[in-house]
Amino acid sequence: MTTRRILATSGGFLATDRWGVLRPGGLMLEALRLTGAERPRVCLVMTASGDDASYLARSYAALGALGCDVDHLALFTMPNRDPEEVLGHSDLVWVGGGSVANLLALWKLHGVDTAMRAAWERGTILAGVSAGSICWHVGGPTDSFGPTLRVVTDGLALLPYGNGVHYDSEEQRRPLLQRVVGDGLLPTSYATDDRIGILYEGDEAVRVIADVEVEAETGPAAYRIERVGADVVETRLPVGPLRA
Repeated sequence: MTTRRILATSGGFLATDRWGVLRPGGLMLEALRLTGAERPRVCLVMTASGDDASYLARSYAALGALGCDVDHLALFTMPNRDPEEVLGHSDLVWVGGGSVANLLALWKLHGVDTAMRAAWERGTILAGVSAGSICWHVGGPTDSFGPTLRVVTDGLALLPYGNGVHYDSEEQRRPLLQRVVGDGLLPTSYATDDRIGILYEGDEAVRVIADVEVEAETGPAAYRIERVGADVVETRLPVGPLRA
């Protein structure tokens, strides 16, 4: 039976001591390991940044020494590949950050949303950072519309939750996510601090993963935000397996 996996993160690549040069963090390395492939086929999807050439090149370079085959799906100015074909032949799809609102609009326009679902159902691991995390969920807070955060609610909903990213580094995100869960605009939601990701199998969150070693009790973590009666309850989820 195929295991459907999504790794939703606020990380994935780490800065180095060289300007503009990235290296894979623990989240990307774990995503590659989970493919089970000797030489994983990775597809980069940078729609949220307008297929920014520099972002794409730096991501290619970061993956260059890891023994994987790297391809990409671009939508500007027209799709460079058939989405169904390139996504369906990938072991891992990594979606970069940027505007999740623009990403969702273009994916639906070009059929990438349905191609992503089909790939996921066949066993391709879907993963990404920021916009590339929110997109798999019902929705979440985003700066897609300007410096004051708003909420998108038209995500792919492969996961039946809301999602929050950069939870510890951008001050608007935590209170907004808690408010919209309390108001019922979003369902129970999961959020990640920077450098943290949540691995889902099917629609169940099973493990919290970090880019770097962190202190379990005090370091960056993930969170579950849910409405309990008239209250909104936030539960800290440290790095490691999640209890059933």
